[in-house]
Amino acid sequence: MELQTHYRACNLCEAICGLTVTHQNGTVVSISGDPADPFSRGHICPKAVALKDIYEDPNRLRRPLKRVETHGEVSWHEIGWEQAFDEVAHRLHQVRTQHGPNSIGVYAGNPTVHNSGSFLSMPGFVRSIGTRTMFSASSVDQFPHHFAAWQLFGHPLLMPVPDIDNTDFWIIMGGNPIASNGSIMTAPDVATRLRAIQQRGGRVVVIDPRHTETAKRADEHQFIRPGTDVFLLLAMTQVLFAENLVNVGRLADVTDGIDTLREAVMPFSPETVATVTGVSASDIRRLTRELANTPRAALYGRVGVSTQEFGGLCLWLVNVLNLLTGHLDEPGGMLFTSPAIDALAARPGVPKSAYNKYNRFQSRVSGKPEFMGEIPVACLAEEAETPGPGQLRALVTSCGNPVLSTPNGRRVDEALAGLEFMVSVDIYLNETTRHADYILPPLTGLETANYDLTFHVLAIRNTARYSEPMVPKPEGAMYDWEIFENLRLRLSGTPREEWNLQNPAKTIDQGLRFGPYGQTGLSLDHLLANPHGIDLGPLRSQLPGRLQTPDHRINAAPALFLADLARAQTALGQQVIAETIAPDQPASTQLLLISRRHLRDNNSWMHNARVLVKGRNRCTLLIHPDDAARFGVTTGQPVRVRSRVGEIEIPADVSTEIMPGVVCMPHGYGHNRPGTRQDIAQQHAGASINDLTDEAFSDTLTGNAALNGVPVWVEGVV
Repeated sequence: MELQTHYRACNLCEAICGLTVTHQNGTVVSISGDPADPFSRGHICPKAVALKDIYEDPNRLRRPLKRVETHGEVSWHEIGWEQAFDEVAHRLHQVRTQHGPNSIGVYAGNPTVHNSGSFLSMPGFVRSIGTRTMFSASSVDQFPHHFAAWQLFGHPLLMPVPDIDNTDFWIIMGGNPIASNGSIMTAPDVATRLRAIQQRGGRVVVIDPRHTETAKRADEHQFIRPGTDVFLLLAMTQVLFAENLVNVGRLADVTDGIDTLREAVMPFSPETVATVTGVSASDIRRLTRELANTPRAALYGRVGVSTQEFGGLCLWLVNVLNLLTGHLDEPGGMLFTSPAIDALAARPGVPKSAYNKYNRFQSRVSGKPEFMGEIPVACLAEEAETPGPGQLRALVTSCGNPVLSTPNGRRVDEALAGLEFMVSVDIYLNETTRHADYILPPLTGLETANYDLTFHVLAIRNTARYSEPMVPKPEGAMYDWEIFENLRLRLSGTPREEWNLQNPAKTIDQGLRFGPYGQTGLSLDHLLANPHGIDLGPLRSQLPGRLQTPDHRINAAPALFLADLARAQTALGQQVIAETIAPDQPASTQLLLISRRHLRDNNSWMHNARVLVKGRNRCTLLIHPDDAARFGVTTGQPVRVRSRVGEIEIPADVSTEIMPGVVCMPHGYGHNRPGTRQDIAQQHAGASINDLTDEAFSDTLTGNAALNGVPVWVEGVV
């Protein structure tokens, strides 16, 4: 058979780069960038090439597995799909009948939102259970973004993105888009776009506790102590008012709360916060003036400012600073997208206020507020361990690995082992799914159809692209949406003769036809006829029309943020940020732990791809030379890192890339648990940062896990 060419968008990360895949008889020959893609323009990163490894991975599951335990020994048996669906539905029905629907939890991992099949079919499955015990990766890294968008603009998904193709001054706080390919900012080839800013005379500034890959290409880098970003942002806001730099521009007519905000930030002068943040008062003033006085500028904050104990306040202030300097909803600043499928469009008969979802109920054990229908995943273990009405008895996981990706992973590991029943929709027998009673493996990657519903909403340019499967569905395989639909129909009690699986392609077509470009003829057929994708134009100003707030106005000083400000003010007054001193550890030996990612890493699930893990060991602990000398640590030496919840061993990497008083390690490793089937990942096991992160350490306001700024103690291993 001759070579065939397949075009699709990569769905491994937010960049959604266009791919050209050549294959023969279903065997991948090569993967390269698609130069005809109007968005990525031929760019790809190393992860895209690894789609071949995933597709051909001998460890990848292709039939349902049933866990059987005999005399304490666990074995896995392949079974048929009908048996698997019937038995899983029966067990879930049993738990629901005996303990109530909320005793069944559902955890959606990050890849769920990268796949339109899972994204569209999973909600119906959850409704068929009737549970409100929902967890997801969103409460690990991005609840503050959604919370700020909801409070300021009226909808959790109405998040502005930096117009980096037109900006002349870009401040990046806690983000490393050259390594992440953008995050809550869908932007292929950030390195080239960053260089273009500089070539047109603009500047890029990175504020981060680590001299990141992005910082190395920026014009300026400022170290900042983990967990103190909120004070830098408060001081910058204070400078705007103190120096009469506030200029809201055309949005002044729809903005309230400016005077209230001025009074709230008054105590946070640059001199007040300089010592605790590590950023000098003069630099704070200079950066603020530059942001205010550059006509096209954007302040962007990402995972580093989101995953800390004041994450909600940080994201509020990021948006506020863009608003007060006239850069919100303006070209070259922060703009809102116009996606082809608009999830923000009001549904007929549904008032906009109905989309506001916060604190309608609380977690059963620690009383954490619900947000967007979810309970913070940091509560998962305690919900399973604590007896009483509503105790978590069963769990469904969808392409997620909470043992490695959520706080205090060892406690989560133990909690999963104690569940009455668990089922995982996943392609691997990994650190989490090894606890499941059944693993249901969907087709994935090159084998599936996909329209990126989430990241077109966050893209720096409006485009649309639909990917068809590279090959016909193999006999005996299931798409993810078929798995959820089969379970939904069984749990809902629908008579078998009335079963009708809802193909997400129909929903996508309707979304395109009734979306903002439907009148121009955009439909699924149109995208199928244009396999490289369609360019729908640059971002443009959309406020106040796109506001979803009940009064169609922006409140710059929402009451929830003002109330939480007192917590930050107390911490600043005590000069105690993210400190949990163990009784047997002197404060002078404490360091603050932060995480990092690498271009070849994709959370925990792609370490079984040989093409990505080859080369030098990336799972190391970055430590500054001053701290290394203090503790007698040298590069390559194993060190023991301890926190309140656990300890790990990891090789040290002494480097000036990290600021003094801070240590840094990657997330997604820790593939040394027994009972998994990932041969390559086990050979590059590394240590899990989430064996150190603390489920009790979180952002009180939003419930987001505080994964950065975790207090730890380090000692060399002899």
